Amino acid sequence: MIPEDFFNPETIAVLTQRALDAGTSLVLASLILIVGMIVAGTVRKAVVKAVHKSDRIDNTLGSFFASLAYWGLMIMVLIAVLARFGVETTSLVATLGAATLAIGLALQGTLSNLAAGVMIVLFRPYGLGDWVEVAGQSGTVKDINLFTTILATGDNKKVIVPNGEGWGSVIVNYSANETRRVDLGFSIDYGDDIDKAMATITKVLEADKRVLKDPAVFTAVKAHGASSVDIVCRAWCATGDYWGVFFDAMKNVKEAFDKDGISIPYPHEVHITRKS
Repeated sequence: MIPEDFFNPETIAVLTQRALDAGTSLVLASLILIVGMIVAGTVRKAVVKAVHKSDRIDNTLGSFFASLAYWGLMIMVLIAVLARFGVETTSLVATLGAATLAIGLALQGTLSNLAAGVMIVLFRPYGLGDWVEVAGQSGTVKDINLFTTILATGDNKKVIVPNGEGWGSVIVNYSANETRRVDLGFSIDYGDDIDKAMATITKVLEADKRVLKDPAVFTAVKAHGASSVDIVCRAWCATGDYWGVFFDAMKNVKEAFDKDGISIPYPHEVHITRKS
């Protein structure tokens, strides 16, 4: 039942004021949240932009610090929003401090990703733009934030690797060094001239301006196969030229073999008819 004094002018005035206060707090909290998100996003973009313009700061560090600044501002915004609803921020901080252990146990994976992100930024096993293999995934590093590393695969798929898994596994950085060795394999028939075939391969590789003169192109017989003599060739080039040298060599050596009369064996089937 509604109390008799519910429609008392003083009661209505109090309830109206409380409703206005709650509505005002809700509107202001919403404004603080929206403006805070915009400001945090703007600061993150500004940090990344400033880093890209500076030659003294690595882009990887810039991406990490931009993420750190964003989440730091968002925490401040959330505290300000709670304060609008009358939550004592000092009590909140104390409560969070007391609950740190419980939160840490509940978020072990998240915290380990955060710690791994710090380690990646400090020791830099890879950076933005590097082609890497991390936690079994290969791709170009597009972003390193507090919790994850984002890769773009060769066919432009987005792969998100938790930093904990990336730091805790073997990391292969194909872009770390300025030069790479291109390993090539070719097979010739047993009836072909081995020295001629090796000279042909060497000539093709040395004609490619992307192949370095030092170390020199190396060719040798690798194995005597079931139906072929297998030749290995090793040439050095700039890391960015690796795949171009590889694919062109495979095409050009085949054409040179055809021109020089060197055959490439292929599987044969021999049918034997038994006499009854």
